[in-house]
Amino acid sequence: MAPIGRTAARGTRAALAAAVLLPLTVAGTASAAPAAGAPQAAPHAAPHAVPVQKKLPEGLYGTADPEFDGVWRQSLAVLAQRTQQLRPAPAAIDFLTGQQCADGGFAAYRADAAKPCDAATEDTNATAAAVQALSAAGGERKAVDKGVAWLKKIQNDDGGWGFNPGGPTDANSTAVVVGALAAVGERPEKTTAGGGSPYDALAALQLGCDAKKAEQGAYAYQPEEDGALFPNDYATAAAVLAGTGNGLGVGLAKKDAAGGRDKPVEAVACTDDPSPAQASEAGAAYLAQKLAAGDAHLAAMTGEGPDHNATAVAALALAAGGHGSAAREPYGWLERDKSTLAWAKDNPAALATLILAADAVDADPGAFAGDTDLVARLNATGPQPTAEKPAADAAAAAGEESSDDDGGPGAAVWTLLGVGLAAGAGIGLLASARRKRRG
Repeated sequence: MAPIGRTAARGTRAALAAAVLLPLTVAGTASAAPAAGAPQAAPHAAPHAVPVQKKLPEGLYGTADPEFDGVWRQSLAVLAQRTQQLRPAPAAIDFLTGQQCADGGFAAYRADAAKPCDAATEDTNATAAAVQALSAAGGERKAVDKGVAWLKKIQNDDGGWGFNPGGPTDANSTAVVVGALAAVGERPEKTTAGGGSPYDALAALQLGCDAKKAEQGAYAYQPEEDGALFPNDYATAAAVLAGTGNGLGVGLAKKDAAGGRDKPVEAVACTDDPSPAQASEAGAAYLAQKLAAGDAHLAAMTGEGPDHNATAVAALALAAGGHGSAAREPYGWLERDKSTLAWAKDNPAALATLILAADAVDADPGAFAGDTDLVARLNATGPQPTAEKPAADAAAAAGEESSDDDGGPGAAVWTLLGVGLAAGAGIGLLASARRKRRG
């Protein structure tokens, strides 16, 4: 899930590395430094500049400047609430629908929603996330359909998506769009452009039989200018989710469709033309290997400290493939690590990601690390949701729309890929720097 769409040349990617290290972030322009939880990056402040507190719109979750992550963090908050059988506040949904552009796409944030959108600022990550959230919320079929139509319209000829329209395909953006398609009942493998499907695009980014054995199965964020691929743990987790047809709502999908299965992660025989399922299993084996080497967590691409976001998404990816025990290892590390709550503090996107990970591994997000209620913390960052009505009561309620008509919650609507999948895009920019270190 990656904001490289205003895309950078190799040298620019390396120069941006220092600006993409905060959790749940993705890169934006060359003059950007991301805020935690944002899929895009905020401008560098001038020396000694004093931040100006902007008036936040009604219904928005979080108090940080929403310029680069308003739609993203709102969407994750809504999705996390729905997995907990909570009905998002009307103001929260109104904010999200009010952010949609006339053509169906979403930008990261529109400070003045009355002004027409600049098409160049619309992005796949915000749009795909909003489609997931509005599908799960129900009652927003028109907005959902417009969002999906926009995503299909800008699909690249290789079958994938970049961050912005026309941007080069990356694994994270392609994965989060696959989630949007699955959420509304589309078949991603049948959504093609130029003869290519999303899975064709992802296959082109996977390290295959000619890679080092320890790197086989991993995915690159994007290829280097010379076509070389370098493993990116976040991109790998995103692509594994896409390959299984699951996403952030793995918990519900697992209970409804996978029957609570728990199978060990096993290395698969290397093949030059794997199916999406085989490719996903190869990616899962790579993730399990990296987690084992890192004491159940993934390290930041810089090698400086842990990557909480990538670790949480790895748990989701493993759970999506039916590897329940393996998925509980990284989730357990997140609970044990004392810096996890500091990472997620007051950050709706980070809190939502932890809630979704908890749901995927059958843990209680209301008792994270023993005594922390992640759901209460998330809800405290914005308008309070209400408890979902029992199914029988909801069906009898006057004026209640059916799930067939409103795109309401079901197994498919929980499939947000990329989770942040967009969140790991900034880390994708570190590939060039890593290559130089390895050369």
